[in-house]
Amino acid sequence: MRRALLITAGFCLTGLAIWGLRGRIIRSVEPAIVPPTVSTAESVRRLVSASGRIEPVSEEVAVSAEMAGRVVELLVEEGESVKRGAILARLDAAEHRARFDSTVALKRQREAELLRLRNGARSQERREALALRDEARAVVDNMKLEYDRRKALFSTGDIAREEVERAERQLAVARARYDASIERHSLIEATARAEDIARAEAELAVAAASVTAARIVLERTAIRAPLDGVVLRRHLRVGELVSSGPTGQPVPIFTIADLSRLRVRAEIDELDVAKIALDQPAWITIDAYGKRQFNGRVARVGKVLGRKTLRSDSPAEKNDTKILETLINLDPLDDSSGNASVIFQVGLRVNVFIDTRL
Repeated sequence: MRRALLITAGFCLTGLAIWGLRGRIIRSVEPAIVPPTVSTAESVRRLVSASGRIEPVSEEVAVSAEMAGRVVELLVEEGESVKRGAILARLDAAEHRARFDSTVALKRQREAELLRLRNGARSQERREALALRDEARAVVDNMKLEYDRRKALFSTGDIAREEVERAERQLAVARARYDASIERHSLIEATARAEDIARAEAELAVAAASVTAARIVLERTAIRAPLDGVVLRRHLRVGELVSSGPTGQPVPIFTIADLSRLRVRAEIDELDVAKIALDQPAWITIDAYGKRQFNGRVARVGKVLGRKTLRSDSPAEKNDTKILETLINLDPLDDSSGNASVIFQVGLRVNVFIDTRL
């Protein structure tokens, strides 16, 4: 019995010794735990995750016509690159071209009238007026001689008084015509009055303004690209009418965007908005590219909360959550092209992670 007790005590002492040795080994390999109240040299990293979508830095630009009309020509297709100012489509311009030609013709007429006033009458007109004046003067002289002759005959009783009166009336008519020829000759020889030139200049200015207005309307029938970019969508076909939509806004013909630089529009949950700041590092992952990460930085933080627009298929997702849109500029890729548009498609949904610091 005594021997059994001794054996049991030995086992107990051995167990205690092993337990103490194990504690010393564990304490030697475990790192010291820093209490939360102790500050460290490196700030604690915290991640904010959100959903986002790829978009061009220029955003998508809807290209529409500034006037109603029928599409007669489409010069680009979806996926084509275009330069700023390039013609993308044309509207029917027959009526506007006719109006433009009419205003050009009227402007030329006004220019000719002003030039005539400034230069005065032509030499042929001056010679003609002078000849008419001399002719009228000769007629007056002849009629004066005839009147004197008939008056002398009347005094001798050779003719009646009616003959003298007829000659007197003919002389008066000749003198009136002579006076008119003198006025015409003076008018042709005189320079244009200042008020006449001013009126002609004003009429010419109105005609020139009409030409400018007609040219602007005519040029609007050519739909041009507002920026360098890529045609994302074509909304109309040849023959369709361009007009205002149900909301009063013009119906777009094309949607284009500058894909030289891309960014992500992230929807930050309202509970995390206080953690987001400009220039914070971020990265995105895309389901189609597995675990590959694409880096970027926060470029803009929204000022107004809105409704969530990006939704997943999870039934547990809250759709009434308020979000804050945040823009993240993506870094150039390491690919040889260095262009994110080679890989990413506009509108592609991504997972966003933003580094924040306490």
